[in-house]
Amino acid sequence: MKLYNSIGPNPRVVRIFLAEKGLDLPFETVDIMGGENRREEYQQRNPAGQLPCLELDDGSYLSEITVICEYLEEKHPTPALIGATPEERANTRMWTRRIDLNICENMANGFRYAEGLGLFQTRIHTIPGAADDLKQIAQEKLAWLDGLIEGRDFLAGDAYTLADILLFAFLEFGAQVGQPLPEKLGNLQAWYTRVAARPAVEASA
Repeated sequence: MKLYNSIGPNPRVVRIFLAEKGLDLPFETVDIMGGENRREEYQQRNPAGQLPCLELDDGSYLSEITVICEYLEEKHPTPALIGATPEERANTRMWTRRIDLNICENMANGFRYAEGLGLFQTRIHTIPGAADDLKQIAQEKLAWLDGLIEGRDFLAGDAYTLADILLFAFLEFGAQVGQPLPEKLGNLQAWYTRVAARPAVEASA
């Protein structure tokens, strides 16, 4: 297998997941700032032109971060980062989807339509007038999540999962593009500190 890698929170999710699994894959860096991901050679691997992309041993390709992580979990189930039972897997998938739809998508599009507009306006349909509202929705959902995780070590319960990796990578990115985690959200601040201290987070930077 080989991972097509780049800057940004999406590849960061997969790199952390790999590090937590103890998997060492070769990486090939794709220059998204230079538009390499929009060229025909790369789009033959991933027609959406997005990163990351995982090349499998049979020469086929997988994209979409949750799909890549699900595949890696099935191939290498220990340590379990999605779950060891149907119930655990369902719970992790539920929280991962909540975080993705409510926080990560709004945060990412808020960036694309504002600070990242110069890069994205010729690549995707952008809506600059929606940027501030999308950022606000992300902040509101972070406050909602902060209340839900009272008394928990991690987002989906007691176990560290893909849901934690996903949110951490996007909050790390948000802090770099003007969408920091509010200090008043004490539960999430404590959670962020716990996740940031994990060896895999540093190893995959």
